[in-house]
Amino acid sequence: MTNHLFIGVLDLLHTLSYKGMPIFTDYDYYANQLWIAARYLESITILSAFILLYQERRVKAEYIFVCYSIITSLLVATVFYWKIFPICFVAGKGLTDFKVYSEYTICAILIVSIVLLIRNRKKFTNTVYKFILLSIIYTIISELAFTFYIDNYGISNLIGHYFKLFAFLMIYHAIISTGIDDPFQLIFKELSLKNESLQEEANLRKKIEFEREAVIKSLQKAMEEIKELKGILPICMHCKKIRDDSGYWSQLEIYIRDHSSADFSHGICPDCLKEHYPEYVERKGKSKE
Repeated sequence: MTNHLFIGVLDLLHTLSYKGMPIFTDYDYYANQLWIAARYLESITILSAFILLYQERRVKAEYIFVCYSIITSLLVATVFYWKIFPICFVAGKGLTDFKVYSEYTICAILIVSIVLLIRNRKKFTNTVYKFILLSIIYTIISELAFTFYIDNYGISNLIGHYFKLFAFLMIYHAIISTGIDDPFQLIFKELSLKNESLQEEANLRKKIEFEREAVIKSLQKAMEEIKELKGILPICMHCKKIRDDSGYWSQLEIYIRDHSSADFSHGICPDCLKEHYPEYVERKGKSKE
């Protein structure tokens, strides 16, 4: 709102500086210069607003007011006092190159603003989004119309002013009318965005908590599967049974099976085979002969 106040000041001076208004009669170029100054200020303001919105940054209103006061004062001084603002229109000759290129530059800035607006459309209600988009589109059409005229009172100039009026009307509906007639829609839109942000954060935390629990369960399962034998094991020197912590004696393979991840398959070694089954060894030896 603050920025449009200063843009409105420049547009008011633009209107009062036409030859048909006997107020500023010492110079022939005020009106077109003030128009370009106001459009540069407007287009850069729109682009800056969408950049700040995209970056989710806020600027204090006091800083904005002071900044626009200085910029507007300098623009007015370059036109009325120092008279160093480039000439934009010469009666009988038409538009200067500066005026034409400036209009194209302003259109380019507004096109970039449309791209940023589309990227930020979720931050607006559908109604406000459409009004702002239409306002920028009408402004672009208006600026293009102002690149053709050779007379300040020609048809192209008239069309440009009509579309500029439409653009301001869209801004009025987007900011003033919607903000007054349907303020709850704007409030609930902001609350909806905050709720979506909180919901995303909650979902992220749930996901992290779920992943952490899965890791903990995996570690617990691994710890349950890992059984390690430590310390000194009491073992019988004859039968090789092992005494557990409760004082019971268990076979060696049973104890190791219960206290580790290992298991046993039974067989017989060559020495025990000779000792316990000598007849099998003799029979095997004769068969080889």
